[in-house]
Parts: sequence; C-alpha cells; structure tokens
Amino acid sequence: MENLKGIEEQALNAAAQAQTFDAVAKVRAEFLGKKGALGLALRSVSKLPVDERPKAGQEINAVKVRVEEALAKAQQAIEAQKREAELDKGRYDVTLPGRRTLQGYAHPLRIVEEEIIASLAPLGFTVAEGPLVEHDWYNFEALNIPADHPARDMQDTFFVAPHVVLRTHTSNVQIRTMVKQEPPVRILSPGMVFRHDDVDPTHSPVFHQVEGLWIDEQATFADLKGVLHKLAHDLFGPATKIRLRPSFFPFTEPSAEVDVSCVVCADGDTASCRVCSGTGWLEILGAGMVDPAVLSAVGYDTDKVQGFAFGMGVERIAMLRWGVDDIRLFYENDLRFLRQFSGAGRA
Repeated sequence: MENLKGIEEQALNAAAQAQTFDAVAKVRAEFLGKKGALGLALRSVSKLPVDERPKAGQEINAVKVRVEEALAKAQQAIEAQKREAELDKGRYDVTLPGRRTLQGYAHPLRIVEEEIIASLAPLGFTVAEGPLVEHDWYNFEALNIPADHPARDMQDTFFVAPHVVLRTHTSNVQIRTMVKQEPPVRILSPGMVFRHDDVDPTHSPVFHQVEGLWIDEQATFADLKGVLHKLAHDLFGPATKIRLRPSFFPFTEPSAEVDVSCVVCADGDTASCRVCSGTGWLEILGAGMVDPAVLSAVGYDTDKVQGFAFGMGVERIAMLRWGVDDIRLFYENDLRFLRQFSGAGRA
C-alpha cells in the first residue's frame, strides 16, 4: 500500500508515452493484469488487518479506474493519429483536373440483334432461346435433313459426340418450341452458331443468327413478305426495297433468298458500286414456307396449320449496314473499332 502512489505514477507515465496499440496493451498487462502491479496489490489486501481492508480496496480500485482512463485516452489518441495518416495518404487535390469515366456501349452485333427484335416485336414475335450443344434430331432430323441428305454437306458441322453437335443454326430453337407449344407460334431465336469454316474476311467458325418462325392456321407467303418488308425498312431505311429469288432449303418449301436494294449505290451509280458488284441488290437472308415434313415431325396437324420461317446472319447485316469489310473486326475487341458504333443506328 505504501507503493500505491508510485505504481499509479508509473502507470500514468507509461500510458502517456504509449505510441502504438501494442504499447498500450503492454502497459495494461504490466499494471492491470492478474500478475500486474495493481493486481498483486489487490490480492495483498487480504493480508491487512480487517478494519483496514475496505479503505485499501477502495484506494486500489480508484487507482485502477484512473489508469484505465489514461489507457483509453492513449488508445483514442493513437486511433486519431492513424485516421489522420490515412486521410493524408488518400487526400484528393481538388485543384487537379477531373478524371473522365469511360462509358460502355453496346457491341455492334448486339445493336443489330436488338434492332431486329425491336422491329418484329410489335408483330407479336417473342424471343426464345435454346442450347448451343444440340442433339442431331433437333439440329437436323426434325428439320427434314436426315443423315443421308445432301444438305448436310452445306453445313460443315462440329460433332461433340455421336449424334451431338454444336448447333449450325438457331433452327433448333424453333423445333424445341414447337415440340412444347401448340400453335399459334410466333418466335425469334437469336444466338450463336457454329460451322467448320476457315477464318477469312467473310467467314468465321462462330457467328450469330436471328431466325423467325410464324405458325398458325392462316400464315401465308404474303404475310412473310410483309414481315420482311417491315424489317428491311427498320434496318436500312424507309426507301429500301426487297426482292425474293427462288432458292432451296430442306426445311422450307417454297424457299427464297431475300435481297435488299444496295444501301451504298441506291442514289448513285450502280454500275461502279463495289458493295453490290453493280447489281443494285444485297442478299441478307433466307426464308420460305415451313415444309409440312417439319410440322409433322413436331406433331402438328398439317391440315390445320401452316407457317413460314426466315433466318439471317447478324454479322452479314452489320457489315452491309456500316460498310465493314472484315468480319474478324467484330471479334478482336479493338476499342478503336467498337467505339465507332456507340449508339450508331439507334432510333
């Protein structure tokens, strides 16, 4: 008890000199711990005469309170210093010019895809999706392309396993939709497709398509032409003309290749136009009335329903629309190229 005053002075001085959290913890253990100076002093009270114990205990506890307050004050000071140092380290100089935030934009292929959907959505078309890895039946067989059909040679296919392929078109989505849904059906199926093509300025083993399907009791070839006419106007402008040329697709009959009037030479010299090779027309998609064999394959009654389908390459339309002469530019992630389409072509 005679040393209590000295212990207090030592503890308060040590707390005042503590500059780190570890130093504060060390002072706390040295004076307030079970084996610390005040802890030993408190245990020694039992050795005093009974009448002196209460006063001694009160004095020791009062010293402990003052030491705790000093240690808390020291810890607060250290925390304040730490916050100040962090603020100084990360402080902004408001006199410096601001940093410009880079804004992201839609990819040109996404722009075209979204505009195709936006063009046909008012006609009742909804978007449907399907798997990229597909069973042969959905990708070929149900589309009137059996294993020995010559049309198989038109599509160089990636086989993942026997009877399993990377889809060569998004027509698999049409089949899957018709298998699950009774007519009427009116869908668009956008997505990535795969064919074993060599990479060059106009070909890629990976590209994108948007296909459309309209099945009901009265869908006609005239309806198909009306849909395509609206789509051409929305994509290339109201002055755009379309023409349909007879063609062959195993899943449609009759079938047609669809051309639009050249977007480059429409108001100029057609003969010297390099884009359309002087023809005045650009091929953009294929279309036709759905072959009854396809409808039968999905369980539809061909005496009650009919319909048409069409499909287009997104890259093809983007290249024609903006005069891009190399399909590889869409996949190289060169921001100098991609930034040119920031909002381009949007209504």
